[in-house]
Amino acid sequence: MEPETTFSHDHRRCIRDALARAERRCRERGVRLTPLRRRVLELIWADHRAVKAYDLLDRLRADTPLAKPATVYRALAFLAEQGLIHKVESLNAYIGCSHDDHPHHRLLLICQRCGEVAERSAPGVMSALGRELDAAAFLPEGECLEIHGLCRRCAAT
Repeated sequence: MEPETTFSHDHRRCIRDALARAERRCRERGVRLTPLRRRVLELIWADHRAVKAYDLLDRLRADTPLAKPATVYRALAFLAEQGLIHKVESLNAYIGCSHDDHPHHRLLLICQRCGEVAERSAPGVMSALGRELDAAAFLPEGECLEIHGLCRRCAAT
């Protein structure tokens, strides 16, 4: 199931569901979603825009004034390792993973105007890309396709 756009859903529920999924995944895997890791994840899910590590640090310092960059980077590494977030390489920023219940390829649609990032599973696109990579005998190190453009809302204005 594809995630709804941010202007057509209850975002409080979106955050609550993402945090509940994260807690469940960590419990199933026998790893700890510490209060700090949970807070970083909550800050990432605050909206559907990619957020940079130092912006997370600034937001985190509202609750934890002594937080250091290493604190955020360790939390980000844990969350990425657990598949709960993705790095948006072209922005050097992070988003919450909306498909954290299964391994998947990522198609990220990045709005250049409002900054919203939508994650799509796009199996047809990713399958076609896989065939092209096989034909080229190219072994990718990561499988994420990032496309910059305008979201539906921004394109309409």
